[in-house]
Amino acid sequence: MSLLHDFCGVIREKWPEMKVLEEEPLKKHTSFQTGGPAWMVFPKTIAEMTGLYRLCLEHGISPLILGAGTNVLAPDQGLDRLVICTRDLSGIRDMADGKIEAMGGVTLTRLAVHARDLGLMGLEFAHGIPGTVGGGVYMNAGAYGGEIRQVAEKTTALLPDGSLWEAEGEVQGFSYRHSAFQEKQAVILKTVFALQPGDPAEIQKTMQDLAARRRASQPLEYPSAGSTFKRPQGGYAAALIEQAGLKGKGVGRAAVSEKHAGFVINLGGATSKDVLATMDLIQKTVQEHSGICLEPEVRIW
Repeated sequence: MSLLHDFCGVIREKWPEMKVLEEEPLKKHTSFQTGGPAWMVFPKTIAEMTGLYRLCLEHGISPLILGAGTNVLAPDQGLDRLVICTRDLSGIRDMADGKIEAMGGVTLTRLAVHARDLGLMGLEFAHGIPGTVGGGVYMNAGAYGGEIRQVAEKTTALLPDGSLWEAEGEVQGFSYRHSAFQEKQAVILKTVFALQPGDPAEIQKTMQDLAARRRASQPLEYPSAGSTFKRPQGGYAAALIEQAGLKGKGVGRAAVSEKHAGFVINLGGATSKDVLATMDLIQKTVQEHSGICLEPEVRIW
């Protein structure tokens, strides 16, 4: 039997209620809807998450961490790795003075709605971002002028050595699509968000307006990982891709969206190989056309 098979047996003995899936297709857990099989495990509490991670260290297992899978391209052949999925870390705790504590697996949409219902504003931009608190904080997710760094007050994260790290304020190291958690290869466990009082009706209107803008400009009807490339210095990836004549172009069943050139989409039945080849086509063509090298925003496993 394989090392992972034996190790997952240890997990089942230690946490009988924890969900463990063998040879689970990653395409079921990624927004591109691509990716082959892997061993997956789903802790539900921070205690389970930290205990599981430390058990991995003890056994020499190097796990991959997956949230909602909205910014990940998984390999077609699958992975001989353990994937810890944090999406079941889903608790939210209301605090005083306009603060909300959310665990890493809470979706940004759910968090924004929860804040609205409490009459707290500041997370309207996050309502349509298809990811989790963990991924959002890790990447400093943003849209329509808002970013996580504007509202994330304090984050508790798990470091590669199994220790916990509490980072507050500027220590979180936020910049464009970046945070100190990336540098430390940390796993986001929970974050406290500091928000401002607002009128729930006005907050809802802002959310509806942003949702309408998304529907009008983004290919939400196709599987994708959102913006495929980071914004380059002094420009926009989508504009550069469109100017290079790449709208509708692609490889296999992956293509640059006709609606928004910043999105690589799965037209139906695309493989990760198709997506990677399309990304390579974009990078080479944009480089030839404008001299700018686009950097992927999507995390490629």
